[in-house]
Amino acid sequence: MIHADRNDRLLRWYEESQRDLPWRRSSDPYEVLVSEVMLQQTQVERVIPKFEHFMGTWSTVEALASAETDDLLRAWSGLGYNTRAIRLRESGRMIVANGWPDTLAGLKMLPGVGPYTASAIGSIAFGMEVPATDTNVRRILSRWAGEPLIGRSLDAYASECLGSPAGDWNQSLMDLGSTICSPSQPKCSLCPVASWCADPSVYEPPPKQTRFEGSHRQLRGALLRAHLAGKDLTSAGQGLGRSLEETTTAIDALKDEGLI
Repeated sequence: MIHADRNDRLLRWYEESQRDLPWRRSSDPYEVLVSEVMLQQTQVERVIPKFEHFMGTWSTVEALASAETDDLLRAWSGLGYNTRAIRLRESGRMIVANGWPDTLAGLKMLPGVGPYTASAIGSIAFGMEVPATDTNVRRILSRWAGEPLIGRSLDAYASECLGSPAGDWNQSLMDLGSTICSPSQPKCSLCPVASWCADPSVYEPPPKQTRFEGSHRQLRGALLRAHLAGKDLTSAGQGLGRSLEETTTAIDALKDEGLI
């Protein structure tokens, strides 16, 4: 009964307290796909205005499939990891050509769609009864279990705990992790399922990202912005104090990835 009682309380809390996010106002799989790809490694607050502008520009998967690369990258600017935009368009072209995948395995075949994103899309847009376990959900489930979960143990526990409908259950955990069950100093007194939590102190932080300042990511971003602004790329690299060799290598990589 522990899982059923906890899920009942969790889903009632979600119904009453869920965040008003623009991509939740529709179960259109296209909107879910765009939002989930944007949310990969990017904070919700940064995604909201970008999502609204993106959907206003390319309101259907057919429109996305024919989007011009530079227009697409200008709309994506500020979200980082720009190859996501290119892969999203590739996914759109596959969907236009073949229709929406109707299995979890099919969703995973879309470019840029990994196991978590496929499960999120499948559960939210298509009613698949599957858990979607990202870093935040892993933290919550580990606290429920009272021990760090990873790999098969995480998958097994998530499947064991899964509530229905899975789309709402997955989104309720996303909200719980964002608003209450934070990495440090979780607000246990506000948690709707605190009574069923084994150990709120359980937490294993994800690997730290490399420093952005002086990184290859910084150089790539500067070069891409220069390209979209019609400026000289070599000068943009030199403006960051990078060598000609490093700048040229980065430019070649951006060309290979179809970003410029």
